[in-house]
Amino acid sequence: MAHFVAFVFVALLVDFFALNRQGAHTVSIKEATIWSLIWVSVSFVFVAWLWWYLGGLDEDPAAQTLANAKALEFVTGYLVEKALAVDNIFVFLMLFTYFSVPPDFQKRVLMIGILGALVLRAIMILLGAWLISQFHWVMYVFVAFIVYTGVLMWWAAGQEPDLDNNPACCG
Repeated sequence: MAHFVAFVFVALLVDFFALNRQGAHTVSIKEATIWSLIWVSVSFVFVAWLWWYLGGLDEDPAAQTLANAKALEFVTGYLVEKALAVDNIFVFLMLFTYFSVPPDFQKRVLMIGILGALVLRAIMILLGAWLISQFHWVMYVFVAFIVYTGVLMWWAAGQEPDLDNNPACCG
């Protein structure tokens, strides 16, 4: 686990270093594709190392089974996170449009948003798991909140934003 956390930390540092070095600029489709391919490749190199480290090449069937299971768990989790990341991109695009973030600064805002999403997701997962383990009925509260939020979003979909009465903006 410590290796994985260190790996993610180094990956974030590389991304932030590249962002700082490039400065504010509009990200092209080509640049976004290249960075996406780089990070997907790095993830698959990591899972290959994990599989090897856990004994994927060993003669021992138990080691191979463990390596296969952990590699499959990583790839499954990675694909779920990728799906959630696509969802997050749509949210970020809505926010960029809503707050009129210039294209030159969208990458910087996105990086800060991703860092915030990682921290908040970790907090919410840990807190939610603890609450569910302590009080099973909390699951119904979570479901009701998600349905309520969905209904509010559906209702507001056709309305023009009113920044003067928005508590998150402009006082």
